[in-house]
Amino acid sequence: MSQLPKKSVEIITSVCAALALGAVVLATQTNVISAQSSNFQGGSPEVSQTPDMTNIRILFPAGVRSSWHTHTWGQLLMIEEGIGLHQIRGRAIEEFQVGEPYWTPAGIEHWHGAHPEVDALQLTIYEGSVDWLDPVTDEQYGGVRVRPQSRSVD
Repeated sequence: MSQLPKKSVEIITSVCAALALGAVVLATQTNVISAQSSNFQGGSPEVSQTPDMTNIRILFPAGVRSSWHTHTWGQLLMIEEGIGLHQIRGRAIEEFQVGEPYWTPAGIEHWHGAHPEVDALQLTIYEGSVDWLDPVTDEQYGGVRVRPQSRSVD
């Protein structure tokens, strides 16, 4: 039996490895595409990611709050655990529970943080920049708190 030259063995091995890798990639991509297609009807949604969009989770220990600030785009917040507080300057402090989102439009002075006795894990999403202003005083933080009107559909 004749032996193949070393170079031919390397080429055959490389081709086999490339074919195997290609088969794996094709199989896994087909599953991803099929799964995505089966989760949406009537077309395919477009997903975009913006490099200047910030989405973070912030844990505010009880009694901790941000300084007054504004956002150039606005800010979407949602409490994931605990009780959160939010105030727009000149208005009452609003108390938010788990799963209640709230939106602060661009350029509106506000602060947010935790209830005085309960930590708050907050999801925050904003785009653009933040303009930090003066600290929230203890007197401001201790002001009258209200619950926002129900956001659920009855």
